Amino acid sequence: MQIQSHILTNIPAFEVEDSLSPVIDFFKENTFSHVAVVENDVFLGLLAEDDIENFDVSEQVDQYRYELDTFFVRKETGWLDVLEAFARNEANIVPVIDDHGRVEGYYDLTDIVGVFIDTPFFTEPGGIIVVAKGIKDYSFSEIAQIVESNNTKLIGAFITDSRNDVIQITIKVSSSDLNDILQTFRRYNYNVIFGNSDDQFLQDLKERSDYLDKYLNV
Repeated sequence: MQIQSHILTNIPAFEVEDSLSPVIDFFKENTFSHVAVVENDVFLGLLAEDDIENFDVSEQVDQYRYELDTFFVRKETGWLDVLEAFARNEANIVPVIDDHGRVEGYYDLTDIVGVFIDTPFFTEPGGIIVVAKGIKDYSFSEIAQIVESNNTKLIGAFITDSRNDVIQITIKVSSSDLNDILQTFRRYNYNVIFGNSDDQFLQDLKERSDYLDKYLNV
């Protein structure tokens, strides 16, 4: 997926010799989390809006060069890695740096998320399943095999959470009838966190629970 057309070239980069005053004005006039700083046209780092309030407005940017963040991406960086750069650095803007260290422009988080939303994972009809399994036990090839063994196509899958050695995976399949797939995931010891409302396993549990409630109330 090509995202280079989304590089914004109308956002400035400040010189390290600049006063902090125009940088502060930039943040007041925009909603960006960071802005690039250059020295002799070479990328030096990023000033963060959250840090500016602790700086002396009368100083030059150079006084705070050691406070600069240093994340960036290249023009050839894939869109998933660009999304990771946003997430890891809690930023809504990421500079794009060329092979000579110059700032070519920026990616805006809103634009890149928009590209993601336009992928078949979101646009193709189908059903969503969320499963969890131990980080050492899950396998994307196994997930694909489980889905396809139920005569359904796997549209996409990605890790949406990881904690305490447990991975959570969100899966999009081409069918909205998920019951057989959910049962197969359970047979392979996946914990099904989310499926459709027709999940027969959950329905059976509900019916047994209702029966038990009636029995106890007799």
